Amino acid sequence: MRRPAPAFALMSALLLALLGSGACGTPRPAAGPVNAQDVMFTQMMVPHHRQGIEIAKLGATRGRTPEVRTLAAAVAATQQDEVEMMLRWLHAWEQPLAAPSGAHDHRGGPPETDRRQIAALARSRTFDRDFLNLLIAHQDDAIQMAGIEVARGADPAARSWAERVRESRRAQIAQMKSLLSG
Repeated sequence: MRRPAPAFALMSALLLALLGSGACGTPRPAAGPVNAQDVMFTQMMVPHHRQGIEIAKLGATRGRTPEVRTLAAAVAATQQDEVEMMLRWLHAWEQPLAAPSGAHDHRGGPPETDRRQIAALARSRTFDRDFLNLLIAHQDDAIQMAGIEVARGADPAARSWAERVRESRRAQIAQMKSLLSG
């Protein structure tokens, strides 16, 4: 059996540690204040994460390199755990799991990746490059959303998790840029 190259093994271990930091030790919603920003952030992040899972699952199955497949599988698993955590928060806050249609239009609607881009990715002949570029843009949206939560949210657990999202997604983007240039 062929052993993975040391650089790949190290990258995989680092990636899994970084991705896992977003959901491990899942913070529980505080009994303290929850504001409209906390609810909106969570309601917007759930569909954003689900779309990220959809993109990542494509990468896990269609990726041409082990690095891309490993990254994609880790992203899909981490974001699924995070979706479940956010749904628990919304239940605990006694809030709807999704905002009413159009509720976030004043903020430009929920950030999402263009459905046509995802469909094109599924047919891409340069899959790894296209996957990495699409996921970089998608994860950057998560960083922007998390930054607003850190600045304006009231729930300590949601704000703390949002900060971890910013850190882990920045690390993912750096790693994906490295894969693109390598």
